Amino acid sequence: MKAKAIKFFSPEDNVSVTEKVKQKKEDPEGYVSPTGKLVIPLAALTELGIEPEETLFKIGAQQGKTKLKFLYLIPTTETEGSFALQKTGRGFSIPLENILKKGRVDYQNVKYIFTISMFNYQEGVVGYELALASTEPKAPYTGKPRGRKRKEVTEG
Repeated sequence: MKAKAIKFFSPEDNVSVTEKVKQKKEDPEGYVSPTGKLVIPLAALTELGIEPEETLFKIGAQQGKTKLKFLYLIPTTETEGSFALQKTGRGFSIPLENILKKGRVDYQNVKYIFTISMFNYQEGVVGYELALASTEPKAPYTGKPRGRKRKEVTEG
């Protein structure tokens, strides 16, 4: 008798698509306080595997950009030119008032949140990308419509 090619199923194959979406882990989040501090909850730090009392970070942004949309936290052992996490309330924070002002982030009037995702910075060094986003709704588009003019369909 010939051996047949058999496809085996796993228990994950039996889960519906909507349940898979619910099970997907979302990136941890934090926010920018009205005083210009990056506030990262303790739950997010433990999910990322960061030791808040011991870890120092170099903080950077995309070169050539005038408005900050992403901040990059790179763990380092050097004390010079690095930022430490400070205990605040239920989480930890990094004061960045002047950097955020220079990066045109209006944290005093608008609430900003950020999602934290991990990326490989160098060989053996994992960095963290903070994607800043405003909680205010986007302003409606008021400019001229672009593109081809739509032909109006006349029934006749």
